[in-house]
Amino acid sequence: MKRILNTTFSLPFFFTIFLLEMPVIQDKNPVVSDCKITKWDLPNDLKTENPNQNPQQLTTLVKRDPVGCCEKDASCLDHRIYGSETEKVADKKALINSIDQSLRYLRTGRADSAYQRYKYRYMGINKNRVYRSLKRFRELVLSTNSPQELQAAIEKEFVYYQSIGNDEKGTVLFTAYYEPVYVASRKQTKEFKYPVYRLPPNIRSWSKPHPTRIELEGADGLQGDKGKLKGLELFWFRDRFEPYMIQVQGSGRLKLTDGKETSIGYAGNTAHNYKSLGKMLVADGKLPKDGVTMPTILEYFAKNPQDLNYYIPQNNSFVFFTETHGRKPQGSISVPLTPERSIATDKSLMPPGALALIRAPFPFLNKEGKLEHQTVSRFVLDQDTGGAIKGAGRVDYYLGSGKIAGDRAGITVNNGQLFYLLLKN
Repeated sequence: MKRILNTTFSLPFFFTIFLLEMPVIQDKNPVVSDCKITKWDLPNDLKTENPNQNPQQLTTLVKRDPVGCCEKDASCLDHRIYGSETEKVADKKALINSIDQSLRYLRTGRADSAYQRYKYRYMGINKNRVYRSLKRFRELVLSTNSPQELQAAIEKEFVYYQSIGNDEKGTVLFTAYYEPVYVASRKQTKEFKYPVYRLPPNIRSWSKPHPTRIELEGADGLQGDKGKLKGLELFWFRDRFEPYMIQVQGSGRLKLTDGKETSIGYAGNTAHNYKSLGKMLVADGKLPKDGVTMPTILEYFAKNPQDLNYYIPQNNSFVFFTETHGRKPQGSISVPLTPERSIATDKSLMPPGALALIRAPFPFLNKEGKLEHQTVSRFVLDQDTGGAIKGAGRVDYYLGSGKIAGDRAGITVNNGQLFYLLLKN
């Protein structure tokens, strides 16, 4: 969780803005249109249950029966829990752990306060029901041996609340985020000279507008010791882009030059809006408008490193860190995030800590070691939020740490669906 002054952010906040201009990547194996319309799109005849709303308006979440499977549509089942021929990984233990993290949160006073403010209590979406639903779902995951068996139990005991998405038809845009891994040094050297910084202890007394990025660290990123950041250096990096990317992601795992490992997490930021490098490169004609992804941005700066000192300073937002000593990144509900099982949504609209089902195309490594998109369903826990994750039509999916997670996150931008699962009674 990222917290500074009276503003709360989370890991996906900055990275997502890189991706907002990216085109939606088409799934290579899409589900036939008839199935999408009859099973996944929001039914046209579902009406609002909010007595205080205009009867013609939909709420953000609409109650409906569980989504069954069309013929030849394997995307309706979460095969990853148990493992299969198509999904070799079996992560039942990871899913149970993520459920337990949400259950732990739901037993806190913070959860009490969050659900007292939650706008969809009138629909029966309250803390007690979310908690009981998670407990029962946990029992079903442990007692079932196949996705078909789990789905049959869910259809008997649960109802779905589908997000209306960004078009009131259930279309939700999915992006992804991750934790980068870099080599770093605790000491400044000729090789490791680009720092990240601790949160200034007196930042609350800084006058506004806060200093810009260029005023804090200079155009070359090396002038921080000449002003307000002097003595606040936390770690040093070899490459100018590495500490910047950690600011984009909000956390990082570090392999230190002394052979040890540690991690850093978000501690705060300056009160400036973020400015996307991708947008700037497109506006200047450096990259084509279509097809801008994180890999294309990284490739551009690898070929044109001199441009880093021109484009990075134009983003006035500046992020500070604290050493987290190897702890996993935490979401906005203050629990560790679980790769492939944690999501971030707009918490003014969605129930914190709740069980959800997401379905969308995501990139996976194929047999040739290349990334290709495959439509899948995943049971996930809603454990995070982000400043750029706004509205019913946005979800960020946490993919874990390291290069492969980063490669996958960099090309994740696709439309899908979002459902919350709650017990019928």
